[in-house]
Amino acid sequence: MSLSARHKTVAVDVAGVTVGGGAPIVVQSMTNTDTADIEGTARQIAALARAGSELVRITVDRDEAAAAVPKIKDRLAVLGVRVPIVGDFHYNGHTLLNDFPGCAEALDKYRINPGNVGFKNKRDPQFTQIVEMAIRHGKPVRIGVNWGSLDQELLTKLMDENSQSANPIDARAVTHEAMVQSALLSAARAEEIGLPKNRIILSAKVSAVQDLIAVYTELARRSDYALHLGLTEAGMGTKGIVASAASMGVLLQQGIGDTIRISLTPEPGGDRTREVQVGQELLQTMGLRTFVPLVAACPGCGRTTSTTFQELASDIQGFIRTSMPEWKTRYPGVETLNVAVMGCIVNGPGESKHADIGISLPGTGEQPTAPVFIDGKKAATLRGATLSADFKQMVIDYIERRWGTGSRTAAE
Repeated sequence: MSLSARHKTVAVDVAGVTVGGGAPIVVQSMTNTDTADIEGTARQIAALARAGSELVRITVDRDEAAAAVPKIKDRLAVLGVRVPIVGDFHYNGHTLLNDFPGCAEALDKYRINPGNVGFKNKRDPQFTQIVEMAIRHGKPVRIGVNWGSLDQELLTKLMDENSQSANPIDARAVTHEAMVQSALLSAARAEEIGLPKNRIILSAKVSAVQDLIAVYTELARRSDYALHLGLTEAGMGTKGIVASAASMGVLLQQGIGDTIRISLTPEPGGDRTREVQVGQELLQTMGLRTFVPLVAACPGCGRTTSTTFQELASDIQGFIRTSMPEWKTRYPGVETLNVAVMGCIVNGPGESKHADIGISLPGTGEQPTAPVFIDGKKAATLRGATLSADFKQMVIDYIERRWGTGSRTAAE
């Protein structure tokens, strides 16, 4: 099945990063530090940006956090990190943006939740205040509806109307409709206040796969706002990865989505950049973007009792990901590299020939030699204790020949 044409949305500029309008789908993430911790937050933003996060969201929940935002931007400048920073506001965003103009100016985008921006007669004035602040500072806004903090007045109204209908629908479907309406009505109100459509991004996050697909399918059908995809509270480890990939994969296949976040719960002491890596891998495996060289590796079977191919595949994959921040500037185009690390004679030579550079390691009972193929042709045979190091060096040499300064000079 081929990818559907992208859903047509209005392009939004976020400090030089284009979201929507047919631009490449943007990967973003969010810090889990206390924003008032300037150094800790700046370090985590830098780590996320270097891992490939193209937007980073931070919590702005109290005076100390708002006061820290300009200082975090200053610290990032010292670290040489340039990435748009999004301020995440709930309940008191109108107050914080008003009381801390340095924060309002330093942030590159505001995220507000129509479910808790204000309640009853305070809702519209407080929503208006944030939108007017965005207009004043020239900032885009993400209107982010969330399943767990949905506008209860709107939901109750729709539930009551549904119960009185001659053909009532399922309560879950009513909730889907409430989410879509909350996003669209809030966006329409923002435009009435004066925020142009090209500064509005919508999201409607839920925590169940089928709900996410249903809500975003309808949101895309009824609007052309740029859309941020994300399965909220996706969970930890493989559960969070699978659920996010399953839901967003379906939507991306339909051409829906302009920016994504994989909301993984990190393991205790785990690396926050994992969610960036998963987001990149989702887009790359679907053929939507290219971020890092691909490593095709044998899954192993009874023919591969040696762990050599597993260790080599892990070593090469880790080496590539670690090296990519430098390689992006040193070897333009290296992200298209394909490497194969195979475990026996059955598929090893064939897979290796299809890769730019590949190695077919010996399986159980095979000769203890490993042919290496470069651009489809056998280039060397490796063996012995230095096999892994030798192949790794061949990969480095291949990259230098193909994408290094010498190759570019010759091409020019």
